[in-house]
Amino acid sequence: MKSIDTLRFGGQDVLPLVEGGKGVSVSTGTSAGHWAAAGGIGTISAVNADSYDEQGRPVPQIYHGRTRRERQRELIRYAIDGGIAQAKIAREIAGGKGRLHANILWEMGGAEEIIEGILEGAPGIINGLTCGAGMPYRLSDIAIKHGIPYYPIVSSGRAFNALWRRAYSKAPELLGGVVYEDPWRAGGHNGLSNTENPLQPEDPFPRVLELRRVLRQYGLDETPIIMAGGVWALEEWQDWIGNPDLGPIAFQFGTRPLLTKESPIPEAWKRRLLTLKKGDVYLNRFSPTGFYSSAVNNSFMHDLRGRSERQVAYSPEATAELDAAYGVGARKREVFVSSTDRQHIAGWEAAGFTEALRTPDDTLVFVTPDSAREILADQTNCMGCLSACKFSNWMQREPYTNGQKADPRSFCIQKTLQTIAHAPNDEHADDVVDHNLMFGGTNAWRFGTDPFYANGFVPTVGQLVERILTGR
Repeated sequence: MKSIDTLRFGGQDVLPLVEGGKGVSVSTGTSAGHWAAAGGIGTISAVNADSYDEQGRPVPQIYHGRTRRERQRELIRYAIDGGIAQAKIAREIAGGKGRLHANILWEMGGAEEIIEGILEGAPGIINGLTCGAGMPYRLSDIAIKHGIPYYPIVSSGRAFNALWRRAYSKAPELLGGVVYEDPWRAGGHNGLSNTENPLQPEDPFPRVLELRRVLRQYGLDETPIIMAGGVWALEEWQDWIGNPDLGPIAFQFGTRPLLTKESPIPEAWKRRLLTLKKGDVYLNRFSPTGFYSSAVNNSFMHDLRGRSERQVAYSPEATAELDAAYGVGARKREVFVSSTDRQHIAGWEAAGFTEALRTPDDTLVFVTPDSAREILADQTNCMGCLSACKFSNWMQREPYTNGQKADPRSFCIQKTLQTIAHAPNDEHADDVVDHNLMFGGTNAWRFGTDPFYANGFVPTVGQLVERILTGR
């Protein structure tokens, strides 16, 4: 296997192996610190990380505010405290080795305030900022203010070109690298555009080559490109390593760090990873962000898909196509659906899906009474974890709503990610993992086939990095 040389990141030569950031208590100071200690780049997530009480127990993120704006202020405080705590843990474990980055989602609620609060509260610890999930134009402004390298996450050369022309050209000296996140292969939220077919993955090589062409256009020949999404073993990327056309290349691992001894995810989640089969990861568009996302196709996903399948168009007035009357809600307010859909509704109601919830697209989705109560409660309890949320219709700018109906086809992402990350290790753990959002890259099924994990072996971070470097 071709060896891979160190690269300079932020003034230090490190292994070009990056731990991908995963939000809400998954990419913690412990995992990031051990990745850095192994000589690579560890990443803490700044997305509502855990903070701890005097006994070392995670502080429950409980919200007392009466309004969404008030609850978002609480969320921002939790996020800042958690990010500071995780940064300090990572520094202690790393012991000065490797690099430590912080990952931000640009579309998370209070993104700029949170990362500024973490950088101010943990000065000198974070060596770089990675940021995606949107177009983070102001990332370079934060980098300039704090004198820290920044690493935007993009899915095309076109996206980077827009960022450079609008903002990044003002801070070229702090551009530490560019993360290319493959929109078909990466776990979590992906930058798949409306012009790209989710069912037809494109070869990443020409897309990364195009990104390098754009970088060279601006004199960024030696700026590393970090390949993210679908990276499992370096021997599968030999044509990329040392390729003069691509220039300096690093590799980001998002899924594989989930299954290590230092990974904080519940044991039930780790067990589930070892059972996945090819095709078990599902690229979907249920996220309240509006982005595509990649997650394990578990009962949580089945429920979301069922909601959308039990969906009919309606009109407040009868039309030529929508001519069958139907009563919605406790007061049975009359709307009109098609005669065919009226028959579908009768079947769904007979199966227990008796509650009709309105969507922003003038459709009704049918769910059970228990599910309806949960959906409405989650929408009411929104804590503003996103800058804009289609599930709750929240927007963090005045008038604090996106002006549309809340969308019951989506879900409260903060609630489900907190639930799965903190699933108790008891007899209910497997059920909790099955009924919550379980992000994963498309290669997650390989845990079950890679001999490295035979007989349920779970490596340390150090052992995983060694395996990646040597193939043995």
